[in-house]
Amino acid sequence: MKKREILTPDITQLIDVVFILLIFFIVSSVFKKDELALALNLPTSSAKEIELKQKEIIIEIDNTKLAIYGKETTLEKLEEEISKVTDKKRNIIFRIDKDVKYEKVVKILDILQKNSLFNISLVTDKKEH
Repeated sequence: MKKREILTPDITQLIDVVFILLIFFIVSSVFKKDELALALNLPTSSAKEIELKQKEIIIEIDNTKLAIYGKETTLEKLEEEISKVTDKKRNIIFRIDKDVKYEKVVKILDILQKNSLFNISLVTDKKEH
């Protein structure tokens, strides 16, 4: 009577593949971590406060709302207001919440550029020493 041999598969190739996959995922997760480092929280500023004058345009931007001259508005109405501005050297004051998406700010900057308004200031919280 013949004795049957138990076949054991050679798993060294399988172990090699698992280690290569493990190394790949470790290396790629490090690169992904670097990309997340670019999500910015804007800091406060210790720059001097500027005096607001009557002739300045104040635009406020929140995640859900938009306001000009202290009155809530839409993007279309903002564009109408901006197109009425004749003094192209007029100062534009931006008050932007730090959680607002960059895309929303770019839309407003496009409106200003279309109307040749480039004198822009950004308002930040005053830094406490």
